[in-house]
Amino acid sequence: MISLSLNGKTVQLSATPDTPLLWALRDELGYMGTKFGCGISICGACTVHVDGKPIRACVTTIEAVAGRQVTTIEAMDSNRIGQALQAAWIRNDVPQCGYCQSGQIMSAAALLAQNPKPNDTDIDEAMRRNLCRCGTYNQIRAAIKDAAATLGA
Repeated sequence: MISLSLNGKTVQLSATPDTPLLWALRDELGYMGTKFGCGISICGACTVHVDGKPIRACVTTIEAVAGRQVTTIEAMDSNRIGQALQAAWIRNDVPQCGYCQSGQIMSAAALLAQNPKPNDTDIDEAMRRNLCRCGTYNQIRAAIKDAAATLGA
């Protein structure tokens, strides 16, 4: 058994240690907000936080996160940054198909936690590894700025 903190609660995983975190979250624990996109850490759809840092759950084993704090999109409505981002996403009409959005918000939340007043370069650098097939990059940047302004108010 592997133990970790998931969204503030201790969970025990019975999967083998080399199981990707993505599949443990989805298949064993029923957390469906974290998406499978590419399986090779390119698209960012599977982004979650481990100890506050964004990681790709598709290539991170459960053994690598044992005893650590894992946060998924399901917990974003319980913190100030996540609430601001979710509201800004809606105000700026970011979602199109929506598939990549949980990973986008997780990366944006990590950025705002580290840099509460990012400029365009900061945003582009933080978000460059998150792909959106619908091409909502301008709306994503606007939403991140919007959320940053809301948090700074």
